[in-house]
Amino acid sequence: MPRLLVVHHTVSPSLHTLATAVLEAAAAAGLDGVEVVGRPALVAGPVDALGADGYVLVTPANIGYMSGALKHFFDQCYYPCLEQTAGRPYGCVVHGNDDTTGAVRSIEMVAGALGWRRVHLPVTVAGEPSRGDLEAAGELAATVAAVLDADL
Repeated sequence: MPRLLVVHHTVSPSLHTLATAVLEAAAAAGLDGVEVVGRPALVAGPVDALGADGYVLVTPANIGYMSGALKHFFDQCYYPCLEQTAGRPYGCVVHGNDDTTGAVRSIEMVAGALGWRRVHLPVTVAGEPSRGDLEAAGELAATVAAVLDADL
């Protein structure tokens, strides 16, 4: 059964709301064969990444970069996952008070170095998430889950 790993760093109510939308949409995507697993970024590690077939990353934009917690996840996983996870699909949801550009760029750089393939444009949210933002985050998660179902 394919596994979708949702790695999140939900330090604010807005991020918690976005991560919940991602997890619920992925689980409700109607894909019976995809298992959805959510892990906080400071808890997730190489075993989680290696055991997953695709990824959704949910993070705040902190001073123009992904959260330190998500960077920690990548640091732990980089070498153990470098060859084994190449080609796996991913998407990301980034929340910031204003600019999310640097955080998205940093995620894309590391995911690209791992050989992961982006299957949905990043969902970026500034300020309080709107209903449309939550729907977009859910659509991203459902898309990654559907790619897993189609790939495997």
